[in-house]
Amino acid sequence: MQRPEPFSAAVTGIGLVTAAGVGADAAWQTVSEADTAPSVLRRPELLGLPCDFMYTVAGLDTKAVLGVATHRLMDRFSQLAVIAAREAVADAGLGPAVWDGARVAVVIGSAHGGLPFYDEQHATLTGRGARRVSPKLAPLSVVNGAASSVATDLGVHGPSQAVSTACSSGTVAIGTAHQMLRTGACDIVIAGGAESVCSRLLIASACQLRAVSTRRDDPGAACRPFDTHRDGFVVGEGAGLLVLEHPEHARARGATIRAHVAGYGASSDAYSAVAPDPEGLGIERALRTALADAGLAGADIGHVNAHGTSTVSNDLIESAMLRRVLGDRPLVTSTKAMTGHTLGAAGGIETALTVLALQHQLVPPTVNLDAPDPEITVDVVSKEARAGVFDAAVKTSLGFGGHNAALVLTRA
Repeated sequence: MQRPEPFSAAVTGIGLVTAAGVGADAAWQTVSEADTAPSVLRRPELLGLPCDFMYTVAGLDTKAVLGVATHRLMDRFSQLAVIAAREAVADAGLGPAVWDGARVAVVIGSAHGGLPFYDEQHATLTGRGARRVSPKLAPLSVVNGAASSVATDLGVHGPSQAVSTACSSGTVAIGTAHQMLRTGACDIVIAGGAESVCSRLLIASACQLRAVSTRRDDPGAACRPFDTHRDGFVVGEGAGLLVLEHPEHARARGATIRAHVAGYGASSDAYSAVAPDPEGLGIERALRTALADAGLAGADIGHVNAHGTSTVSNDLIESAMLRRVLGDRPLVTSTKAMTGHTLGAAGGIETALTVLALQHQLVPPTVNLDAPDPEITVDVVSKEARAGVFDAAVKTSLGFGGHNAALVLTRA
């Protein structure tokens, strides 16, 4: 089967809402300079659990930003998505007044959707009876809530889709957008991920699975990708959205192009519901597919924003795979120690940070990497950001259920 010709989608806008900062500029400054601690807060909803903290978007009054009427029609993950989408669209110089809404699409990934609202309503049913349950349970808790809310808020009349492939959801959403633009299905796609799951049930289960860190004495240092003493990830909330355009559309309107999404690959481990393929063959397949899609070789890649969750097995498997496919040239980082593991939003947030790394020719540090694991042999940037010269970068994502995805991004 003949491969399609390489196609690069233009990235013309970024929107970020994270524990490291609200807005792309604020988040980048925190992540790249690492001199401001992100918001890792103890949450009363998690009181008594082995892990009672998470990365939280602090100081953002979503009700004031969105207005009371709009705010009450969304769960928090959708609220964060709409705020990020507004920033991304404004950054791109676009909006309902200047685009053909029928030629604009929305693709947003989320692993859990409005799970906290679902939990809340279950407690209401149990404690107060059926008549007290909100009629808004379905529209607020479904995974497509963010995509629907963004499309409604921005007057988008093209395809509106939700992606749910666990922690690779945001990356798959951007890859899906790349494919939509390649086929000519639309001119513009708002794509990425959104998540907010301060759910007692979910975190309790993650504790039982031993997937999350229980470093309660120092929550800010609990997430430590690639470190010898890592003991699990720390959940975060946030949204990261890109405006992607067909390059001809972007050029025709004189848009400023931040970077290009040049290649996409996805695969399934078909191995375990929770553990990655121990040889990393699934994510390797996704990465090699993305490289071929972009028409590039491993030696062309100068930077990787890794999945890097701070779990023992994942970091080892992913780093070995990166060394095998890309060699020892790329500067590798995991930005999760500054944003938390935002699950379905991670790919959107981290792809946006990869775009910024390409623009600034600067790789953010992997925070809390105090004792590098000697079994990890890739060049992981730690302590402080490192300047480099690189025209291409990679974003990798792995998700429960064996969902793998990889993107290749190139400098504008």
